[in-house]
Amino acid sequence: MEALLQEFALGTTLPWQVIAVRLTLSIFLGGIVGFERELLARPAGLRTHMLVCLASATFAIVAVEIVSMPAFSDEQVRADPVRLVEAITAGVAFLAAGFIIFKRGQVRGLTTGAGMWLAAAVGLATGLGLWLIAVLACLLGALVLAALRRLEIQLDLKDAHDDDTRDDEE
Repeated sequence: MEALLQEFALGTTLPWQVIAVRLTLSIFLGGIVGFERELLARPAGLRTHMLVCLASATFAIVAVEIVSMPAFSDEQVRADPVRLVEAITAGVAFLAAGFIIFKRGQVRGLTTGAGMWLAAAVGLATGLGLWLIAVLACLLGALVLAALRRLEIQLDLKDAHDDDTRDDEE
C-alpha cells in the first residue's frame, strides 16, 4: 500500500509551482507565436501553436525529472540533453511538414510550419527554465511574423490577401 501511495505522491525534483509556471508560460508564449497565424486564418493557428509549445515544455520537464529518478541513477545510465532537442525537433518537423504543400508551382504552408517549429523551441526552452531564451525567441518570432509581413506588403512584395503560407480551401 505504501508503494501505491508513493506512486501518486507529487514527488518531483522541480517544485510543482515551478512546473506550473513553466507550463503556463509555454502556453502564453506559444499563443504569441500562433496569434499572427490565427489572424490570417491558417489551419495551424493559436491553439495549435499553444499545444506544440506546451507539449515541448512538458517533454523538457519530463526529461529533467527522469534524470533525477532513482531508477536512472545507475552509472550505466547517461543523460544526453541533445537527444531531447533532436526528438522534439524531429517530431515537430514531421507535424509541420503536414502543413507544407506544393501546389500549382508554389510552396504553401512553409511559414506556418516554421512557426510551429519555433513554438516547439520556445516550449523546450520554457520547460528547461531557460526563460530569457524562450521570451526573446517568442518576441522575435512574433516580430518576424507580424512586422515583416506588413513591410512586405508596403514594399509591394506581397499582396495583402496573399501569403506564402496561404492554405487554399478545396
